[in-house]
Amino acid sequence: MIFNFRIVSDEVENFKREIKIDADATFLDLKNAICDSVDYDKNEMSSFFLCSDNWEKEKEVTMEDMGTDSAQDVYLMEDTVLSDMIDDEGQRMMFTFDYMTDRSFFMEMKELIPGKNLKDPVCTLSLGKAPSQNVDLMEFEAKTDAKAKSAAQAAAEDMDEDFYGSDSFNDDEFDIAGFDEMTFDQ
Repeated sequence: MIFNFRIVSDEVENFKREIKIDADATFLDLKNAICDSVDYDKNEMSSFFLCSDNWEKEKEVTMEDMGTDSAQDVYLMEDTVLSDMIDDEGQRMMFTFDYMTDRSFFMEMKELIPGKNLKDPVCTLSLGKAPSQNVDLMEFEAKTDAKAKSAAQAAAEDMDEDFYGSDSFNDDEFDIAGFDEMTFDQ
């Protein structure tokens, strides 16, 4: 059986890769195929996350066991076969290639081809230039801050003064005597 994965990035608009790989290959084979298709260093720490339909991370398949004391199972790329974790078209995953900034590719298994095998993974579609594998942390934070500031300004412009009510109030609207008589449980 062959899996056909589509890979996109939220950083680069016209970036797309499609990789066909045998269902009996490992996640390490898939990682290497992705890295080859985008010219990334294969030795950088990375992980796959199997996701829900809403892109919520559910299971992680990682390069190395980091020795965390969690109750979750640890799945290693070199030991985990794709078909053990993926069995349906439409399965969503993230491939986190930059741990410092949590940058990832978004992946979806677009097609399952039964009755065929593939010795080595193949990149069947390559559009656009991939984002750089690593970014300067200060530059990344500056971009993130600028996006947040821009979003906050846009939200503030959308709200008018009536959103929060009148700028003035009447002292008669407050019952100071009633407030003084209130008791609070401790």
